[in-house]
Formats: sequence, C-alpha cells, structure tokens
Amino acid sequence: MENYDKLLEQAYKKVKQDFSSQRFEIPKIKGYFEGKKTILTNFSQIVSHIRRDSEHFQKFILKELAAAGQKQGERFILNKKVASAKINDKVEQYVKEFVLCKECNKPDTELIKQGRITFVHCLACGAKHPIRGKI
Repeated sequence: MENYDKLLEQAYKKVKQDFSSQRFEIPKIKGYFEGKKTILTNFSQIVSHIRRDSEHFQKFILKELAAAGQKQGERFILNKKVASAKINDKVEQYVKEFVLCKECNKPDTELIKQGRITFVHCLACGAKHPIRGKI
C-alpha cells in the first residue's frame, strides 16, 4: 500500500492542477462605428477563443441583436449602431448557452447533433445537455 501512495503522490506532482474557476475569460468586443454601421474588429479572435463555428455564432448574434450583418475577413459588420455593452452581453449569453457545461462549468465542450436535437457534450465530465433547436 505504501508503494501505491508514493506512486499516487508522484502522479499528482506531474499533473497540472488548475483550481481557479475563472480560467476561461471571454475577450471583450473591440470595434467602432462607421456611419450607421458597427464594425467589430476582433470577431474572429472571439470565435477561435470559444471554439465554435463562426456561422453558428454569427447567426446567434444577428438574431439576438435583430440586425443584419456580414463577415468581411477578420471583421464583422452590423448594419446598425449597437453599443459594445449590449454585444458583450449577447456574447456572454451565447457562451452560457452553447459553450459552458451546465454540470462542471468548464468550456471544454463540443456541439453534437443527434437526429433533430443538438446537444452540448462536455469533454471534461461527460455530461450532455440539449440546447434550443433553432437560432
């Protein structure tokens, strides 16, 4: 039994332990107004940080803000003026619904479609939760 305890202690020393619950921080929207349009300059950075399909994220943002828009290279252009605080709220809402696990609150998830239902599958704890069907 002593041998097991020693091996276990060695294993714990080698494993990176991260006990902070705030390891996942969403970057804030950066952008500017150009006439009646809002141009988001770090849209691609946010999409890569949350590890989701840019089309899915784009549809969600456009629907929630009730705005038309399109992606141009690294930028995302909304066809109306929208305050950055409102956009950041929508990004946080997306992350809570489509990225974070409802059991362990970790962002290590993926979207899986089974039949007509889409699930958030957590790669950390194995939990699976259905999400709203249409965006």
